[in-house]
Amino acid sequence: MTYLSIGDFARATHMSVKTLRHYHRVGLLEPAHVDPATGYRRYTAEQIPTAQVIRRFRDLGMPLDDIDAVLAAPDVHARNERIVAHLHRLEDDLGRTRRAVAALRDLLAPPPADASANVELRSVPAVRAAAVTGVVDVADMAAWFEGALGELYGTLAAQDVRETGNAGGVFADEVYTRHRGEATIFVPCAGTVRPMGRVVPHEVPAAELAVITHHGPPAEVDRSYGTLAAYVSRHALAVDGPMREYYLVGRRDTPDPSRWRTEIGWPVFQTAPAGTTTPPQPARTD
Repeated sequence: MTYLSIGDFARATHMSVKTLRHYHRVGLLEPAHVDPATGYRRYTAEQIPTAQVIRRFRDLGMPLDDIDAVLAAPDVHARNERIVAHLHRLEDDLGRTRRAVAALRDLLAPPPADASANVELRSVPAVRAAAVTGVVDVADMAAWFEGALGELYGTLAAQDVRETGNAGGVFADEVYTRHRGEATIFVPCAGTVRPMGRVVPHEVPAAELAVITHHGPPAEVDRSYGTLAAYVSRHALAVDGPMREYYLVGRRDTPDPSRWRTEIGWPVFQTAPAGTTTPPQPARTD
């Protein structure tokens, strides 16, 4: 059998010697022969197509373990499943990159001069609701939030209790200052829900709030919080109390995050007439 030295194989495949040695160590592309006395690695011409496939997949960002699984696939169908799975990951990464680029461009753009005009003062009456409460780490908040909402909606449907408004959230100050604190997700309802699992009946207390509407996904909510904080510092008397959010349009309504709308409420002590005396969410009729 005719062998190629590792240098010749590197030239033939456009892989560096260092890369070939690494692929040998991890078992992805083993030499056809290793001299037991010198440790010199030698390859065959038949290994060149395999090396080219590996290099192409690495250029496409595929992890080595996934490339190994593709090469070891028992048939074309199994091989293509691995490739398609990586394609989906690339598409997800591209979507995240595009959202990050859009967020950075938005961050670089100066805020509109009348940004605070989007803030209004509201007196929110107490409402009866079904709720889930827990102490949550911010890193786990998204998963906990979706789980709580699913449990709330499922419980209300199972007990035939009618929703009377959009879901909301109440967040203790520690959620923001320590990234771990008490959070309550609630859904206003017409009757008293029976306790089931984590779901319990709850009365969301009345509050005076400065309210702004955030358009887009939760990951981009910081600018709306900043605008609201600036408004409160200049025009209202902030008071201690949990922050509120009301989810007017969310995943339940549309899979497009750009169309989501969340009202953010900052607790204040009003010294001027409120803009409205109705709860900061339209009632659902469905």
